[in-house]
Amino acid sequence: MRSIKILFLVILPGLILAAEDIESGSIHHLDGSQLSILWVLPFMGILFSIAILPLFADRFWHNNFGKVTIFWAMSFIIPFAVLWGASVTFYELAQVSLLEYIPFIILLLSLFTISGGIRLTGTLIGTPILNTALILIGTVIASWMGTTGAAMLLIRPLIRANLERKNKVHIIVFFIFLVANIGGSLTPLGDPPLFLGFLKGVDFFWTTDMMLRPMLFMVLCLLSLFYLIDSYYYRKEGLNVLPPRSDHGNEKLGVDGAINFLFLAGVIGAVLLSGIWKSTIIIDVYHVPVHLQNLIRDLLLLGLTMTSWLVTARSIREHNQFTWFPIQEVAKLFAGIFVTIIPVIAILKAGTDGALAMIVRSVSNDGEPINQMYFWATGVLSSFLDNAPTYLVFFNTAGGDAVQLMGDMKNTLLAISVGAVFMGANTYIGNAPNFMVKSIAQERGIDMPSFFGYLIKYSIPILLPLYIIVSWIFF
Repeated sequence: MRSIKILFLVILPGLILAAEDIESGSIHHLDGSQLSILWVLPFMGILFSIAILPLFADRFWHNNFGKVTIFWAMSFIIPFAVLWGASVTFYELAQVSLLEYIPFIILLLSLFTISGGIRLTGTLIGTPILNTALILIGTVIASWMGTTGAAMLLIRPLIRANLERKNKVHIIVFFIFLVANIGGSLTPLGDPPLFLGFLKGVDFFWTTDMMLRPMLFMVLCLLSLFYLIDSYYYRKEGLNVLPPRSDHGNEKLGVDGAINFLFLAGVIGAVLLSGIWKSTIIIDVYHVPVHLQNLIRDLLLLGLTMTSWLVTARSIREHNQFTWFPIQEVAKLFAGIFVTIIPVIAILKAGTDGALAMIVRSVSNDGEPINQMYFWATGVLSSFLDNAPTYLVFFNTAGGDAVQLMGDMKNTLLAISVGAVFMGANTYIGNAPNFMVKSIAQERGIDMPSFFGYLIKYSIPILLPLYIIVSWIFF
C-alpha cells in the first residue's frame, strides 16, 4: 500500500488547512454545474493508462501502476485545491473515502481473504461439461455471497481443472461475464448497485422478482455459447480424455477450510445488518455523516477477515497459491479511480445544468422516462465508471422515490438495475472482481487479453448483441 501512503503524505498539508476551514464552518459543497468538461481528463487519463500501458509497456506498468495512479490522482487534487480551496477538496476526498472507497475495499478484502481460505479438493478435469457446471454454480451462488465471494471461491479450482488445456482464456472471460457480474443480479447482496438501491428503500426481493427473467436469458445464452466454444477448443486440442491430474496428485473431492463458509455467512449477515438496522447515531467526520450501522458493519468485516486469516491453516492458502497482489492492485487502482471520479459524478448529478447534460437529457422525453436509454446510459457509464454511484445518479434522475420506482416506474428501475449489473462485465474496470480474476489468472500463467483486447475481442462481439436483444425484449 506504499502508493496510497505516498498519496496521503502529499495531500496532508492541504488536509490540515482544510480541517481548519471546516472547524470554522466555511466548508461548502461542490456544485457540478460549475465544472467544465476538462475536469473529466484525469479520470480519462487513468482509464487510458490501465488500457494502454500494459499493452505497450507491460513491465513498467507492473512495477509502477501505483505511481501512475498517484500521478492522475494528483493531477485532479492539486488544481482542484487551488481553484476550489482546501476545505472543499478535503470534504470531497473525505466523503468519497469514508462513504465509498473504504467500505468498498473492506468488503472486497473480507471476501477475498475468506474465500482464499477455502480449497475445493479433488482431481478436477477441465472438460466442457465440468467447466460449464463450475461457471453455472458460481453464477447461482453469486447473488447470495456476492460476485467477489463467488469469483474468489471458484476461480482457482477452475484454473486448476484446466492446467492441461492450451486454450483457456475464453474460460476465464466467460467466468468474468457470468460469475463476476451477471450472477449477482438477484439480491442486494449480489452487486453493490443493488445494495445501494436496497439502502434507498427498494425491497430486498424486488430484484429477485424483476431481474430473474433478463438474468435467465443472459445466463442461458452465455452458458450455451460457452459450452459450444469450449467443446470446439477441447476437440481441437485432441484431449478427448485428459489424464487425471491435480496440483498434488489424485485427490478425493472435498473441501478444506470449510469453517470459512461460516465467516462468509458472517459477511452476508454484516451487510444485511447495515441495510436493515437504522440507527439514529451518526458520527460526523469533517461534515461527512458516518452512520453507526455502517461503521459496525466494517468493523465486523475486518474482524471476520482477521479471524479467517488466523484460524485457517497456512497450507490451504499455499495450495490455493494465495497472494495479496490481486487485492493490492485493486486497492491502488480503484483509489485513483474513486478520487478522479469525483468531478465526473458531480457533473452527472448536476443533470441538465452540467457539462454532461446531453447524457441526462437522453433518458427522458418531456419528462417521460425512456427506459431503453436508461438501460444503455446506465450500462455504458457503468462499464467505465464505478457502477454503484452511476446507479445512484440515474436512480435519482428517475425521481429517487423507491416506492414510485417499484410501482408505476418499475421498468425504469429495472432498466437502471440491469444496465448497472450486466454491463459491469464489459471491461476489466466495470466491476472490481473482474480485475481480481484477471490478476489471479495472470499469476497462474494465463495470457489474458489487454483492456482493449478484452473489450474488442470478447465484450463487443459476445455481449453487445445480447444487450440489444435484452433492450428490445424487456424495455
